[in-house]
Amino acid sequence: MEQFELQMNEYLPLRDVVFQTLRQAILRGELKPGERLMEIHLAQKLGVSRTPVREAIRKLELEGLVLMIPRKGAVVAEITVTDLEDVLEVRMALEELAVKLACRKITEEQLNAMRQREEIFRKSLYGDDVAACAQADMEFHDAIYAATGNSRLVQILNNLREQMYRYRMEYLKDRQSHSVLVREHEEILNALCARDAEKALDVTITHIERQRDHILNLLTKKE
Repeated sequence: MEQFELQMNEYLPLRDVVFQTLRQAILRGELKPGERLMEIHLAQKLGVSRTPVREAIRKLELEGLVLMIPRKGAVVAEITVTDLEDVLEVRMALEELAVKLACRKITEEQLNAMRQREEIFRKSLYGDDVAACAQADMEFHDAIYAATGNSRLVQILNNLREQMYRYRMEYLKDRQSHSVLVREHEEILNALCARDAEKALDVTITHIERQRDHILNLLTKKE
């Protein structure tokens, strides 16, 4: 088990702090696919009782990051081809709706926010912190979701985004993908500025499909 520490936050209940700590450990690969999550060991490592650890594992199971296996208990879920395709099918449909709504509703202030987030994403690519790149990429897309003005859609997309995080990390580890991502972000932003829903949708679909093909190739090599 890799080293990680409790990410304390005075504004959150302990059970939520434990959940966020374990979740980040899984997403960053500190807790690896297939690794067992033993309550007593995790509780000792984090310096908490078993109750918040148990509650966190249940929430992680609901997110699809943990599986409960008979006679083995909780394990970190593997990154599988089926899971990726299932998530991307749903994401594609929701992104289509988000782009259409954003093209109709986005304000100049929101466009400026997107430009700023795209610049932050560009700068993140110069470093070696893949997690920072992934965060900046997500924040760019968050700006599109916010522009829809549909809180239910944003909530669903945020949940889906979390399930996509590990796949996004795998894609961003490939530096050859970076220039492509920058170009696609620019094209999406330009289409939104022009209120061109058809163009924005075409670029978004290409953007998602390119990530899918790259990650599927990686997963196929591992099998």
